[in-house]
Amino acid sequence: MWSGENIGDKTSGETDRRPMMQKDIFPVNDAFRKYLRYYGRDVELPAQYSDLVNYSYADSLRDKKGKWTHWENAVYEPHQLENLKKTLIATYLILKKKPLTAANTGRFDIRRIDFCDYGNSIPFRIKIDEKDSERSDFFYIKQADASRIYGLELEHLLTNNPINFLHYQNTLVEEHIAGMPGDVFLEQQRDWTVSEKTSIAKAFVRFNESCFVRLLGDMRSYNFVVNTVPQTSALDKPAGEVHYSIRAIDFDQQCYEGRKILYFPQFYKENAGYVEMVLENLAAGEIEKSQEIEFATMAAKIIAYRRQLMELVNSMVNDDISENYKIRILRNELNEHFNTDRFTSCKTMGAIVKQQLKQVLQKHLQIASTK
Repeated sequence: MWSGENIGDKTSGETDRRPMMQKDIFPVNDAFRKYLRYYGRDVELPAQYSDLVNYSYADSLRDKKGKWTHWENAVYEPHQLENLKKTLIATYLILKKKPLTAANTGRFDIRRIDFCDYGNSIPFRIKIDEKDSERSDFFYIKQADASRIYGLELEHLLTNNPINFLHYQNTLVEEHIAGMPGDVFLEQQRDWTVSEKTSIAKAFVRFNESCFVRLLGDMRSYNFVVNTVPQTSALDKPAGEVHYSIRAIDFDQQCYEGRKILYFPQFYKENAGYVEMVLENLAAGEIEKSQEIEFATMAAKIIAYRRQLMELVNSMVNDDISENYKIRILRNELNEHFNTDRFTSCKTMGAIVKQQLKQVLQKHLQIASTK
């Protein structure tokens, strides 16, 4: 399965060749909203997405190297900005589960508000300062998209990466996910030891499998981050080494695309450096072992959150979060991939995700349930 091929190689001559086209926003329906409210994700928010769109003008932003980015700094009228600051600070405190007291709100200030018209959700990025400590943090306000929120919740429940986010009406608020963007990590690579390259390779294999199991697409290198991992969390790596983990930061393409290959990070040309590390530093047995560790981890998470996860997946099964022709393509390709016909009856992307979890993790779920 591991090779140097990319998506362009795999889709040449086929229909639906261009992955990750701009997709529609899927509204949060009543059933999903009820789930979010029950688990504390749907709460009334002081700041909403619509409050941020009426800026006066915007300045394009460059990165630290002077290159233009997709981000722009939104500039507001002074009185409008003062009101925004109050509601944004209150929203941040709710996101971080801090009391809305005068003492708390007075500790923070909004440094800047940026937006990006490149992503599906057209996000606003808010930089907030803690005055006394001079520390800064970011959070994001986006248009609420049901498929994205399903992706966030699956990340929270199925991986070792808990994440804070809140929903209210047409607004989604997300915390900043720390880490070095995957493309920057490769660009700034130093003289890694063989041991470090091996650790990065194992992390990428695990990430690759995690994305495919939950059908999270578009995991190009700029849509995930790389972090070092405490040794106690590195299950497949000996102590005394630098360990790494990879986690997603963008969830727009949760079970939306039709092509199976778009759910494998290994096939994106942007990730070629990571694939090269896998091929050069891991034997077939080591790749398989890393895959099995990820499957076992996800199975344990399913056992731990069985009730909540079942409610989430059942909500997905009855939701409209993709296009019919993509559903037909994906279920046919997964039938072929697993040499089965179990996906044939799946009428929605949620139903495909439900069957996918069973298909890949059944053996590991049986093992985990006996422990």
